[in-house]
Amino acid sequence: MSLNRQLIKSGAPWEAKVGYSRAVITGNHVCIAGTVAADSEGNIVAPGDAYQQTKTILGLFSQILDQAGASLGDVVRTRSFITDISQWEGFGRAHGEVFGKICPAATLVEVSGLMGEGAVIEIEADAIIGSAG
Repeated sequence: MSLNRQLIKSGAPWEAKVGYSRAVITGNHVCIAGTVAADSEGNIVAPGDAYQQTKTILGLFSQILDQAGASLGDVVRTRSFITDISQWEGFGRAHGEVFGKICPAATLVEVSGLMGEGAVIEIEADAIIGSAG
C-alpha cells in the first residue's frame, strides 16, 4: 500500500542545505519539524522568553496545520526542548492555553542549546487529520 507524501516548506534557506521540510504529510498523519520562534527574516522573536516563544511557535503550527487540512485540535503529541528548565512554567502556561482541552501526549526536556541567538524553546508536533473531538 502506497501513501501519498506531501511536503510543506517554510521557505527557510536552511531547508535545502539540511534537507528537511517544515512538515510532512503521509495519509492522515502530519509531522511538524522542530520549530523555533523565528520571524520571516529568521530573527528570534522575544529572545529569552519561553512564554512568548511558545505562543509564537504554536501560532506557526496553526498555520502549518491549516495548510495540511488539520487544526491544533488534531495534535496528538508535542515534543519540546528548552534551554533552561527553570523556564518550564512560562512554556507550560502557553502550551496549556492552546492545548489545555486537547491534552496531547507531551514531552519537555532541557537541552544545552538551540539554533538562533536568544532561542530558548523548540517544539515539534504530530497530528492526525480529522482526530479532533
